[in-house]
Amino acid sequence: MTDTVQRGRIWGSGAHRVYTVVVFVILASLDNVAIGLIPPLYSPISRAFGVGEWAIALVTATSYLLTAVAAVGWAYYGDRSNRKSLLMIGTLLWAAGTGGSALVHSYGLFLAAQVVAPPGLGAVGSVGFSVVSDLIAPRRRGLVMSLFGLSQGVGTLTGTLLGGVLGASDWRRPLLVVSGIGVAATVAYLLTYDIRRGQSEPDLAALFESGGEYEHRISHTDLPRIAARRTNVWLILQGLTAQVTFGSLVWLPRLLQARAQAQGYPEATAIVVGSVFATLFQLGGVLSIVGGLVGDRLQRRTPRGRALVAAVGVLAGVPFYVVLFFVPLHLHLTPGAGAFAVLSNVVTEPTVTVSFLAALVALALTSANSPNWFALLADVNPPEHRGTVYSLGNLANGVGRAAGNALVGAVFRGLHSALPPPLNYATGLALFQVFFVPTGVMYWLASRTSPRDIDTVRELMRERARRQPASQAEVPESVG
Repeated sequence: MTDTVQRGRIWGSGAHRVYTVVVFVILASLDNVAIGLIPPLYSPISRAFGVGEWAIALVTATSYLLTAVAAVGWAYYGDRSNRKSLLMIGTLLWAAGTGGSALVHSYGLFLAAQVVAPPGLGAVGSVGFSVVSDLIAPRRRGLVMSLFGLSQGVGTLTGTLLGGVLGASDWRRPLLVVSGIGVAATVAYLLTYDIRRGQSEPDLAALFESGGEYEHRISHTDLPRIAARRTNVWLILQGLTAQVTFGSLVWLPRLLQARAQAQGYPEATAIVVGSVFATLFQLGGVLSIVGGLVGDRLQRRTPRGRALVAAVGVLAGVPFYVVLFFVPLHLHLTPGAGAFAVLSNVVTEPTVTVSFLAALVALALTSANSPNWFALLADVNPPEHRGTVYSLGNLANGVGRAAGNALVGAVFRGLHSALPPPLNYATGLALFQVFFVPTGVMYWLASRTSPRDIDTVRELMRERARRQPASQAEVPESVG
């Protein structure tokens, strides 16, 4: 009896909710660790299977696309059913695919194993976003969504670092390590708190205080209404162009590796250089927290705030990326140098310092996109639509990212005859920055439509709270 009482005190407590948030952040990070493992290892994996690097890049592009497609189905069922079990199944799937990729000995089986992981990866992002949006009140949504997005960015960076450092001599090792961590995270998720749908919305507070529940669930008839919200259209479409550029940036470790090899360093050392510097140069993404805070503050002044912050950040980052791609990178290393020796060049070599500062500013500006996109999606959609709309945006992101990852490889090959490495990589990456321009324009258009859509959704929730007293157990069909 005492154990039951003690469990009742812990379950649903503040500490239990904090534990739940921490597990969600870890899960959101881990699936991106898995995504980031392969790009730093293109050359050793391609050599192991006797194929070109483009063939491994094609696997990465296919994985991005399949992840995005799978997320739509996961999100729709997550908006209708128990989200906890879906997240656990998804995590086990990507762990199996990632671990299986390390155990195969042919390109065909490697491709097949990599295809197993994307359905699971799609669950964590889309269903997880729906859950996190129910934890956070609109006033602080940008800040907390920046942490959610940051965990994904940190995961990608960690994947890049683990891939390069653990995989420099054995590319299979990091895949097995991350797969094991994924299984452990699934066990930790068994003890998380079940978050009620819509519980953070001020307009639904009276409903929950009276003992009621938000009973609305998505149905197929809601899909036209989702598309009719103009802000949703702009937020989804901007991902196509933005992710073409972001997808091309997975080749940044390869650019840095080529620069090291051009200076005569062996491939193993060059891979460590590419992975360590690519990870370090993306630390500006940590400043997405600032972008989320600025978005929160400006949103309290004008309902256009979040979209305007994202538009300015995306466009202002372009010149700094171009500087990063073309600044020479002079290195002073001994063959077989480790990560710490590579890092020391940031302090001792001015060209590396300039590259680091350019990357820091570029990522700080463009990362303002992420938290404000997450927050705005939650602002303009009722709780039962959020996972599905996120997944549709993620699908557009996946298409754009896959296209960017694959197309930039073709551009590199096309430029190779006139521009030898690393100049072909630098020029190709710089050309792909042009896709950020329509992204900024679409965020500006979203800033014009979002005020009306936010007001409409808030009024809808207030009306539902008035119509659905705690004593009623009916489950009405979603109306918008």
